[in-house]
Amino acid sequence: MVGNEQVSAVYVAGIPAVFWKGGVANRPREGILEKRDAGKTGTKTSHRWGRLLPAGTIKEKRDAYVRRLNEIYENNVKKAHIDIIRGYGKFTADPEPTIEVDGKKYTAPHILIATGGRPAVPPDSEIPGASLGITSDGFFDLEDLPRRSVIVGAGYIAVEIVGILSTLGSKSSLLIRREKVLRTFDSMISSNCTQELENIGVDVWKHTQVKTVTKSPCGLLDVTVTSSAPGHKPTERVIRDVDCLLWAVGREPNTEELCLDRVGVQVDAKGHVVVDEYQNTTRKGVYAVGDVCGRALLTPVAIAAGRKLAHRLFEDKKESRLDYHNIPTVVFSHPPIGTVGLTEDEAVAAHGRENVKIYSTSFTPLYYAVTRRKVKCVMKLVCAGKEEKVVGLHMQGLGCDEMLQGFAVAIKMGATKADLDNTVAIHPTSAEELVTLR
Repeated sequence: MVGNEQVSAVYVAGIPAVFWKGGVANRPREGILEKRDAGKTGTKTSHRWGRLLPAGTIKEKRDAYVRRLNEIYENNVKKAHIDIIRGYGKFTADPEPTIEVDGKKYTAPHILIATGGRPAVPPDSEIPGASLGITSDGFFDLEDLPRRSVIVGAGYIAVEIVGILSTLGSKSSLLIRREKVLRTFDSMISSNCTQELENIGVDVWKHTQVKTVTKSPCGLLDVTVTSSAPGHKPTERVIRDVDCLLWAVGREPNTEELCLDRVGVQVDAKGHVVVDEYQNTTRKGVYAVGDVCGRALLTPVAIAAGRKLAHRLFEDKKESRLDYHNIPTVVFSHPPIGTVGLTEDEAVAAHGRENVKIYSTSFTPLYYAVTRRKVKCVMKLVCAGKEEKVVGLHMQGLGCDEMLQGFAVAIKMGATKADLDNTVAIHPTSAEELVTLR
């Protein structure tokens, strides 16, 4: 296996995001915004991560947790009598697929590429000074809470990080190229999430792109941007005294140093390894899973695909492969987003408008009944055909991250709207809305 620990995405991104969101920014009893709303704390937030939790810094807790997980996984590998070869591997031009690491060659009947990806940063040749910014990797190395943050991007990484920073007290701006964030999500989610970001104090700069980045004598950054809203003349402005410029503009596959051309492994225009539905590459005996393939960039997807591949190769389950349809995913925004299946637009394109029926609701969860600050929950069921099979579920609100998994099972099994209607509601919960939609 050629890899850089695909599951590291959980360690350096997913788990820390939950630490910050769950431990500080959005827990019912400890939520900063709710405490402020109820008059329990002052409005000033310390710019030291360490003062946000009583027992040590968030970063220390996160790093300790990640170290423990790494140790557990390494011990499990050793118990399975798997050799760990540390170094940078690349394919050779030998007749049979062969990997070379520090001058030593290795070959096997099956070679798996799982090198993952890395956050992209625009080159300085395109945006002068872009390299002065950081990425999500650098975010989790920050020792102090930035006072002035600029996040560039409209995807889930940008949404999560700007939500964390803003909630903890950093003056935060989000720069997006279009009108809304999360444009590949259902339109309801895209619109609602954009509004919720603005509700928590994020300054969303729409139709905006970075032009240049310069460092001032005091060490802070000046970010020059251009905004060009439809129907308006382009304008240029400068965001000054930025101490955290973070790029969240996509990811790039770790393939350029693997010498894949030597073994005939095809990559696409962006460098992703081309695979079929069984994770086979264009070279027999060489496979790929995870972010390096450029599809469904989620750690559980890589794990599931790897498990299915192992079953096929070593347990003679010839048809074992991952079904990439109806993969549930969560965005740890404020409030969190849960989504699975087709968006409304995708369903209409696949089934025709006349064969698609939408059920939706918007309400204020019971938790917010005791606060002045009201955060709504929105939900949408996308159903198709006469039997009203549920082909999509999209929601944003308190607890939506946790409630998605169970509904995702039902949708994967082919649940219909009638199946949901026939399920007794659990009251009082937000989840009951999904089985009482009319």
